This record gives sequence, C-alpha cells and structure tokens, in this order.
Amino acid sequence: MRTGPIARTGRRGLLYLALTAGGLLWLYPFLWAVGGSLKSDDDFFATGLDPFTTHPQWSNYSQAWEEGDFGRYFLNTVLFAGGTVVLTVLATAMAGYVLARTEFPGRKAVLALIGATLFLPHGYTIIPVFDLIQRLHLLNTLWALIIVQSASGMVFGTFLFMGYFSTIDRGLEEAARVDGADFHQVFWRIMLPLSGPMLATVALFSCINAWNSFFVPLVFTLSRPDLHTLTVGMFTFLGENSTAWTLVCAGSVITLLPIVAVFLGLQRYFVNGLAGAVKE
Repeated sequence: MRTGPIARTGRRGLLYLALTAGGLLWLYPFLWAVGGSLKSDDDFFATGLDPFTTHPQWSNYSQAWEEGDFGRYFLNTVLFAGGTVVLTVLATAMAGYVLARTEFPGRKAVLALIGATLFLPHGYTIIPVFDLIQRLHLLNTLWALIIVQSASGMVFGTFLFMGYFSTIDRGLEEAARVDGADFHQVFWRIMLPLSGPMLATVALFSCINAWNSFFVPLVFTLSRPDLHTLTVGMFTFLGENSTAWTLVCAGSVITLLPIVAVFLGLQRYFVNGLAGAVKE
C-alpha cells in the first residue's frame, strides 16, 4: 500500500526527531562534564545536573593540568597508545594475511580457538599474565603495558584483517609471483599498502582502547606512579575525605579531547575499513 508524500515526510521527521533526541541523550554526560569543568565549586553543587554555567572558570584546566601532573601522564599515555598501535597493527596484519591466504592442516580449529578467546574476561587471565610479565622482568615498565594491551586486541584485529584481505583479488598476488616476488614481498609491497583503510581502522580501535584503558596501566605500574597514564592519574583528585569534582571534570575533558580529535581525523578510513571487512 502506497503512502502519500506528506505521510512519508511526517515519518521521516519523527525518525530524525527520535535520532536527535537519542544523540543528545548519549552526549549529555560529556556535555555535563564540559559544563562541570567550567564551574566553581559552589556553582557545581548548586546547579546539579545543569551543564551550563554563567561564569566559566577557565582556570580549572590549568589547575587540573598542574596539580594532576598531567604533563607526565600525557607523555606516558602517548607512548603507551603509540606503542600499542604499532605492535597491534603489525601483528594482526601479518596474522590476518596468513589466515586469509593460506591453507594448512587444522586451520579451522585454529580459527575456532582464536575466536573462543574473545569470550574470556580479562579478570580470568590477569593473574597468569601478571606472573608472565613478572618472570620476564617487565613489571612496572611501559613495555609491560604495551605488550599486555596489544595482546588484548590481537584477535579482533586479526579477524578484521582476515576479512579485508579475503576481498582483495588474488590476481594481484599471482601477477607479483610471476614477476618473482615471494610470499613476504607480496605482503609487504602489495597487500599491506592496499589495506590502508583497514590499517587506519585497527589503529583507531587500538588507540582508543589503549588511551581509555584503566585496568592494565593500574595493575602493571602499581608501584611506579611516575608511569601512570591519564586515566589512572585522574585519581589524583580523589581524596580520602573530599573530591575536587570540578578538577575531575576538567581532567576528564583533557583526557578525552585528543582521542576525539584522532577519531574525527580517521573516521572516513574507519568507515571504509569496516565496510571492506564485511564485504562479501
């Protein structure tokens, strides 16, 4: 049964209205944090859930940066996230290419075993991982954070690359082999450069997860406060008897802005990468 243009326009308008309301509801905690970061202590408790303020206190940001020692934590977070991205992208790209382009005995069993690890909670594996890192004498180092965080994203990234490489025409590889390229040269010189959207997608996922990670930096640098990341450093403002909530909000905004900027810069590659990974 056909409907008139007025009815279609009305339904479309209701849909847009519902999506706009849902988006605002989703963004409200961030808007409230931004508003709270610009309030005075008295204004923060007086206005409650109101995200707006008439007298913005921009000095909260400089105070949060200095009192929270965010300069050191920011550098630690950049090194942690950057190392995680590099290690995760390289390892998952190579693993995904092998699983997508080679056949070997037990391949399906390997894929099933790798996929099953996605359902293992971090709490079940943290003790053996901690013991392994300690035996490797990497505890309380940035290398421990990078290795553990990268391992947590290996399975997801591998499956993404495997799906993406499966969509690339095999004729490109065959032509390269005719020209004398071996398996490794085909990967590094042809397949990896062609996987730019997926590289950006996995890098973005890894960067977001590492930047927002709290559990891993807390556990593996527990006795080295100088190696804490921004998320762990937020505890600076949580006192035993009181909490500087305006500084907590300011610190949260400082922590979020870099990763939001990274996402906005890579969102086009992110969408293209996901579309390529699920393409049949």
